Amino acid sequence: MSQPTALFAFDGPQRIAAGAYVDVTCKVSTYLQERPQAQVLIFNADTGKQVDLDLRGGPDEIRARADAAADYGPGKAGKGRPKLGVTAKEVTLLPRHWDWLAVQPGGASVTLRKLVERASKDPDAPEQRQARASAAYNFMHAVAGDLPGFEEASRQLFAGNLAGVAAVVTSWPGDIGEQVLLIAG
Repeated sequence: MSQPTALFAFDGPQRIAAGAYVDVTCKVSTYLQERPQAQVLIFNADTGKQVDLDLRGGPDEIRARADAAADYGPGKAGKGRPKLGVTAKEVTLLPRHWDWLAVQPGGASVTLRKLVERASKDPDAPEQRQARASAAYNFMHAVAGDLPGFEEASRQLFAGNLAGVAAVVTSWPGDIGEQVLLIAG
């Protein structure tokens, strides 16, 4: 599985880092060297799920490992269009869907890529709103599951009521409420 492109890290209720994978990894490594007793949780910014990082060595070693991993990442080897990082996988559709795709300019692959790109870039698409709500919930569950109002904030989140979420999370400590709202969009 590939590494996430962006992360954020918390020590208790305080956000200690946010940004690109390598930058956050380096910051967390340095933070933990200075505070070995800290209880740091690191999250994938896209999914809100916790991730484990390889924090061995200092910033130079961490950057070298990330650079080495990038050399073997998507688009570096394999079948298909390597420069694009194209991956062949199975797609199952109904016959009428295949019929429709067959008559589209560029064929099925081009049409599917365009549809996926368009949907993934539309922040108001229902799938994107659901993904943001799920990511915010994943983070909330990990750090705020015992806080007052967690269940109400969850209900408001999945109802799409960000004002309702904000009303609840503003009473939460540190940067937690701010991060929930940032993820939820």
